[in-house]
Amino acid sequence: MSLTKTPASSRNTKTSRQARSPRAPWRWIVLAVVGIGAMLTAAPFLLLVLNAFKSSSDYSQNGPLAWPTTFSMQAFEGYLARVDFPLALWNSIVISVVVAFVGVTLGLLAAYGLGIGRIRGSTAVVAVFLLATMLPHEALIYPLFYGAQSLGLLNSIWSIIIVFVVLQGAFATYLLSSVMSTVPKSLLEAAALDGANRRQVLWQVVAPVLRPTMSVLVVFFFIWTWNEFYIPLVLLADPASQTVPIALSTLRGQHSIDITVVNAGSLLSLIPTIIFFVLFQRTLSRGVTAGAIK
Repeated sequence: MSLTKTPASSRNTKTSRQARSPRAPWRWIVLAVVGIGAMLTAAPFLLLVLNAFKSSSDYSQNGPLAWPTTFSMQAFEGYLARVDFPLALWNSIVISVVVAFVGVTLGLLAAYGLGIGRIRGSTAVVAVFLLATMLPHEALIYPLFYGAQSLGLLNSIWSIIIVFVVLQGAFATYLLSSVMSTVPKSLLEAAALDGANRRQVLWQVVAPVLRPTMSVLVVFFFIWTWNEFYIPLVLLADPASQTVPIALSTLRGQHSIDITVVNAGSLLSLIPTIIFFVLFQRTLSRGVTAGAIK
């Protein structure tokens, strides 16, 4: 009587199929839940787009959930007629870009001394930076207002740039100093043996290692600064220096508000951030997964 042996590869294939078959229903359930979550997340944006292309009469007659009878540009024309959107867009771009890059650079320089340098009380200093990022803006508005007024920077975009460079730089210092403490000391010792000074160690050794983290911070700082409202509302009362969120808030009247115009303005204000996020999406994903890949 001969015994037929089953090859090991076929047994492994059967075992893997048996192991995967019970998980198949759960995969479909997870996919359905993710799809429903994506639809719920995209629903407000879709309503924003639909109502932005409605006329005022179409919105008042059919409501916000109805499909537009005709795609009208009336709301966009009304928004551009009431608001100097190109000027507000330029102010927002300048403020957000300068704050994002200068804040990360300032945080890198400060974190280099805290995370790698020998500074006494570095833990307490990092705790102070963390506390500064946790303070609400309402607690800072009075000293910031009188400080900008005394320096002659009231109604100037440079007042917003200085304020948010300090605030975002504090968060960047806290985060980057924590990451720098994990840099291998052998890497720094090897650079020192090769004759590199502190400046060369920072820009040629430490900065390339932290480039993914700094890229993520640049993206986040740009979006956070772009969406800031309270402090720019107080410090930028002049229409010539207002940002996009402040210009959008001027559409609200005392007794009435045109919803279609507000939707059109909101859509125009979202487009730059969407473009920025799409351009740096790969950089953001690489920066988030850099630590996991290591």
